[in-house]
Amino acid sequence: MSNDHAEAACGAHHVPGYSLSSCSVSIEHGVVRNNQAVTLATVLLAVLMFPITLTGASIALPDIREALHGDLAAVQWVVNAYNTTFAGFMLAAGGLADILGRRRVFAFGTALFAAGGLLSAVAPNLLLLDVLRGVSGIGASAAATSAMAILSNAFTGAARARAFSLFGVAIGFGLAFGPSLSSLLMTTLGWQAVFWLPAAVGVVSLLLTPLLPESRDPAARRVDWAGTVTFTAGLLLVITGFIEGPALGWGSPLVVVAFAAGVLLLAGFVVVERRVAQPMFDFDLLRTPRFVAAALAAAAFVTVMVPLIVYLPSYLTSVMGQSPREAGATLILMTAPILVLPLVAGALTRLVPENAVLLTALALLGLGLVWLTTISADSTAAGLAGPLLTMGAGVGLSTGLVDGMALSSAGPGRSGAASGMFGTSRLAFETIGIAVIGSILASGTEGRLAGAGYTEALHLSLWLMAALIAAVIILFATLTRRSARALAAAA
Repeated sequence: MSNDHAEAACGAHHVPGYSLSSCSVSIEHGVVRNNQAVTLATVLLAVLMFPITLTGASIALPDIREALHGDLAAVQWVVNAYNTTFAGFMLAAGGLADILGRRRVFAFGTALFAAGGLLSAVAPNLLLLDVLRGVSGIGASAAATSAMAILSNAFTGAARARAFSLFGVAIGFGLAFGPSLSSLLMTTLGWQAVFWLPAAVGVVSLLLTPLLPESRDPAARRVDWAGTVTFTAGLLLVITGFIEGPALGWGSPLVVVAFAAGVLLLAGFVVVERRVAQPMFDFDLLRTPRFVAAALAAAAFVTVMVPLIVYLPSYLTSVMGQSPREAGATLILMTAPILVLPLVAGALTRLVPENAVLLTALALLGLGLVWLTTISADSTAAGLAGPLLTMGAGVGLSTGLVDGMALSSAGPGRSGAASGMFGTSRLAFETIGIAVIGSILASGTEGRLAGAGYTEALHLSLWLMAALIAAVIILFATLTRRSARALAAAA
């Protein structure tokens, strides 16, 4: 059966809320089957693993450092290598998904992620582990970018809103229970389990991939490899400067060269993207205020949330005296709201504009950060419940909603490029946030992430993040008002 006949058959049995061009059909022996539920389940199963492998690695850092005998900078790369390649390859992955097909790139990415995780579990030294984490990040970038594009093309209207709400729930589940699950795995099976378990689930998702619908952008022609190289290398060098700075000294030749070369390469990326015929970074999207507002909001949420997930456990254990399992349980106060509030946010958008929901979410996050500056060695889990729950509520209301806002502003024809740009901006800021906060904490504790200086360094980090959120609130409100005025004028 031809693709045209398949689309005609799908149109004959049209389901409200699903697009005609991507109604989740598969063709096997001339039979057209509706796979909408399987599509959603397969995508969410893979997406669930990406935050779990991040939080798991963060919880396992002390055990990894002890087992593989590395310094703090080398151990930080277990998290940062994954995040840097995740961010650096999303633009290229979005372009490849548009050209080769979203299902094909999703399958490749999931397979690479699973292979990297399984090999990470048996890595004999930190250098190889860091390299394998980078490989896993490349796979995650391909799978995550394609997953968003698949959902955006497979669902429309209210069905798309529900799909992205569940997308947010999957991310929230990984963030909410990743630390506790990782603590349990480490206690019973060792630190290696935080790598092989997500990889094993990725294998299950890979087996279901043939049931996904295929889609691509007919106008897409090639991948901008020059842009990919300059962006990824530039980001990697900037992250290197932040990670190595506390240990080598901020005036060290390696650190200075890393920063200088990184900034030059990122500037070169802008030049390349303005000159190539088909850039992977679509500057036209930057002229869409609604898309830019969503990207800024998403970047702000992860720039705060993920560094706290990475470094707050070490404060809870080394300064407050909690056990790893107690620290994981305390983090649930911050991450559990992410599990349930995406669905609440989806319901709220039927009553109030999504802009209002996201502004409220940003305000809650900023309030929680300021509140958390009361943390000290004498704090208890009960005493931290207020600020942690407040921050979690802010992130939970935004998760999934901000993704749908970004992709809907781009339109289905550019969903692959838009998801790549959106994911890249979010992950780039997340990675830089981890590196910057890590450098502040490492400098304040002389590279030990322990001792009296930890509280002061953590307080400084929290105030800096609160200032960031205040700036994003102003920018978000300005951009969304501009978008609303443009829509009103067009109407």
